[in-house]
Amino acid sequence: MVNTDEFIDEKIAEIREQVGDADAVIALSGGVDSSTAAALAYEAVGDQLTPVYVDTGLMRKGETNEIRETFSYMDSLRIVDAKDRFLDALAGVTDPEEKRHVIGEQFIREFETVAEETGAEFLVQGTIYPDRIESEGTIKSHHNVGGLPEVVDFEGIVEPMRDLYKDEVREVARELDLEEIISERMPFPGPGLAVRILGEITDEKLEVAREATHVVEEELAEYDPWQAFAAVLGKATGVKGDNRVHGYVVSVRSVESRDGMTARAQEIDWETLQRIQSRITGQNDNVSRVVYDVTHKPPATIEYE
Repeated sequence: MVNTDEFIDEKIAEIREQVGDADAVIALSGGVDSSTAAALAYEAVGDQLTPVYVDTGLMRKGETNEIRETFSYMDSLRIVDAKDRFLDALAGVTDPEEKRHVIGEQFIREFETVAEETGAEFLVQGTIYPDRIESEGTIKSHHNVGGLPEVVDFEGIVEPMRDLYKDEVREVARELDLEEIISERMPFPGPGLAVRILGEITDEKLEVAREATHVVEEELAEYDPWQAFAAVLGKATGVKGDNRVHGYVVSVRSVESRDGMTARAQEIDWETLQRIQSRITGQNDNVSRVVYDVTHKPPATIEYE
């Protein structure tokens, strides 16, 4: 495991050396990876850093307000409303890898816009080791690694956690005294709900995925999963009242893991699963059925795309 004291001192020194007297922006998602990177970078360069949270429209329920409150102590925090730009860029895109690349490029363009306004020359990211392994291999592209465009208008990209696993990042976050809501937060993919929707992204599918994931996170909190969420798979027939409907199929997934490289599907009791399906189908007329994913990683990945 990482020696947190040594790691923090080493990375603060590295960031100072790499950034120098220049300004930087930090891609802040509110997850433990980017939040820890932000804390390290802020300690290293202080007011030279502008934290940027991009609301892509692909976020969990209430996420933007939560970020605004949690990081309100950062006077330079910028919240960018980019929902329309992301959804326009994703219109008609159905291939999983293409989605990730579209999202990666749009993220970079948003950060470049802020950098142009602030004069920032460096981009700080919360990339961790599994992101690099999966992107450098043939598993999938992460929006902040393999999903980056070929041309990036920054002097350099700073990735202080690039050699850490998720559990090691949490140790560093605790050592930095980050709030528990951050240090222990359930992982959420950089591309957001886009990788939990099969096929084209639409406002309707996003709303289904967002509300269903909120239900799953609430109901499965007592199981302390590594990740728990809902994904929109497609459509199937069902019955609502006296009417036959062709509604969405929502898959519930809950896994245990140490570092995200492998994972095991959790055993969830029947009563809890029934409560989840009742809430999801009852709250959304567009959902016709709910299924539970029992597949481990491998052979599956944790997310769906």
